[in-house]
Amino acid sequence: MIKLSYPEPDFSIRHENDRPMIFDRIRKRWLLLTEEEWVRQNFVRVLIEQLHYPVALIALEKEIRVGELRKRFDILVYDQQHQPWMLVECKAPDIQPGEKAYYQVLRYHITLPATFLVITNGTSTQAWEKSNGSLQELNALPAWQG
Repeated sequence: MIKLSYPEPDFSIRHENDRPMIFDRIRKRWLLLTEEEWVRQNFVRVLIEQLHYPVALIALEKEIRVGELRKRFDILVYDQQHQPWMLVECKAPDIQPGEKAYYQVLRYHITLPATFLVITNGTSTQAWEKSNGSLQELNALPAWQG
């Protein structure tokens, strides 16, 4: 399990039709502020502000094909050659990452063969590195290797 220290929140938030909206700095648009979106936005801030991952190499909620199914990953960090480097699956804080999330990220990994896989609900974070055909659990998120 990885313990993260999140930066103090400084998001732009507004209400539309009595629904909270958060401004996504990467996608440059307002999004419905769900519990999962709160986790995603805070996790991205850790990647950018604490681990110094380049904003230009982070993609959020893009559609992919997994076999015949259309799915959307939460966060994908590319390496300098624009190849998948880290795949992150975000869950709402009340959902404990378990076997279902683990298999979900592994299915996405078929289409996006990233070196690092991460599952987080904001309080509980697990990460693995793919090496020599197996996954090794990590005690910390990887440093940017740019």
